Amino acid sequence: MAYEALFAETVYIHGHRGDRIDAYLARPAGAGPYGGVVVIHHMPGWDGPTKEIARRFAHEGYVAISPNLHFREGKATPEENSASIRAAGGMPDDRTMGDVQGAIDYLRTLPYLNGKVGVIGYCSGGRQSYLAACTLRGLDAAIDCYGGGVVAKPEELTPRQPVAPIDFTQDLQIPLLGLFGVEDTRPSPDDTKKTEEALRKHAKTFEFHTYENAGHAFFAVDRPNYRQAAAVDGWKKVFAWFGKHLR
Repeated sequence: MAYEALFAETVYIHGHRGDRIDAYLARPAGAGPYGGVVVIHHMPGWDGPTKEIARRFAHEGYVAISPNLHFREGKATPEENSASIRAAGGMPDDRTMGDVQGAIDYLRTLPYLNGKVGVIGYCSGGRQSYLAACTLRGLDAAIDCYGGGVVAKPEELTPRQPVAPIDFTQDLQIPLLGLFGVEDTRPSPDDTKKTEEALRKHAKTFEFHTYENAGHAFFAVDRPNYRQAAAVDGWKKVFAWFGKHLR
């Protein structure tokens, strides 16, 4: 059998406005070259399950980085940082995009990158992945895993999140995969339909898949939301998508 190994560690990157933030980097052992993946964590925070996802990408032959988007909260645990963010009204889009851009730029400095970078996000990270795909530079593919808030009513917009990501759809220049559950309420199947309509209107390259008997966070093996059939097939579609566009 072939020898398998990977490296995983905390690194520091320059995020929004040059802030020094921590990030989790995982990659296969070897010279590469490897496709790069930015993993945007969910609202529960930069936690163990998020780092496990980064390691899974490394196992599959990618160099993955997950920036700690809650770094500035400075609390002792991801849960406390998440609570602080929620109390403040959510993540500010400009700051989040600055941090994600920093992660993209960091990957592009690595000598073992093959020159291609994708982004994937879960829950609020799915929304942020959609926003990144439409507004940031240096990306080649994107995946939105049940991102709530891509579609938003005017009364749902805030100073921290002033524009619904769907309104940037015309600026999308990379292929987008979306994975959703029919039992989800944020995004609801109607939200997903509206997003599909916007993507078709602007002639974008995309695939959306909605799973029966699945709701929000169906990938999360550590939560009651986990749905094995949807998650297993979802991972197959994730790796097929990045395999097509990042290799």
